[in-house]
Amino acid sequence: MSSLWQGEVVANTAVGPDIYHLRLRTALPGPRPGQFVHLRCGSSWDPLLRRPLSIHDYNPARQELELLYQVVGRGTAWLAGRRPGDFLDGLGPLGRGFTLPPGPRVALVAGGLGIAPLFFLARVAAAGGYQVTLYVGARSRDGLLRLETLQGLAVEVQRATDDGSAGFAGPVTSLLARHLEYKQYDGIFACGPRAMLAEVAKLAGQRGIPAEVSLEERMACGLGACRGCVVALYGEDGSIAYENVCSAGPVFPAEKIVW
Repeated sequence: MSSLWQGEVVANTAVGPDIYHLRLRTALPGPRPGQFVHLRCGSSWDPLLRRPLSIHDYNPARQELELLYQVVGRGTAWLAGRRPGDFLDGLGPLGRGFTLPPGPRVALVAGGLGIAPLFFLARVAAAGGYQVTLYVGARSRDGLLRLETLQGLAVEVQRATDDGSAGFAGPVTSLLARHLEYKQYDGIFACGPRAMLAEVAKLAGQRGIPAEVSLEERMACGLGACRGCVVALYGEDGSIAYENVCSAGPVFPAEKIVW
């Protein structure tokens, strides 16, 4: 169930190059990992459209919502300027989240800012008794975000960087492929660039492992009314249909997507 709300800024901290970790005090109705909120990023109607941001974490006891975002335009630049005590207007939680499998072993694959929704999933899965391995990739060490916070959880973290400055030298999908040669998983969950997600879907399909991916698309309404964020999906009979990422997703079974 989604709702309109106002959240008070608790902290808004730079954690990487143009990357911010935002904490808001607000009561959300049962958010799930993989869902998102639609945030107004301006003090007037300019910019007009809200910005969709994955739920990075949520603490119901403190009624605290965490978001991880990158400054890429006027809206997010305005958001980066918010200070403790400011109030923000939001809508959510929205969309379809991740579905954990019956089996206990799960792999999470994050590319860059793809850690945003997977952090929440890692914490919830670990608290639920799952054996969680998080594969996280970035261009360099500076792009490995928020990993120190996972150290107190039962999460195995595997790092990959394109320049070799931390962990495995190369794409995170190459690291995953190596581990899949001797590791067994009951489910794979991924978020990141589309090419990375397509490779994760291929690797999971080759080994018969159920996989879900979180897609990133430009969204206008966030409610499925404007048809501005459609994705092509395979139907049961092999036909192709189009669904809204905001309402039917943003999480989809990997094998359903027309890559």
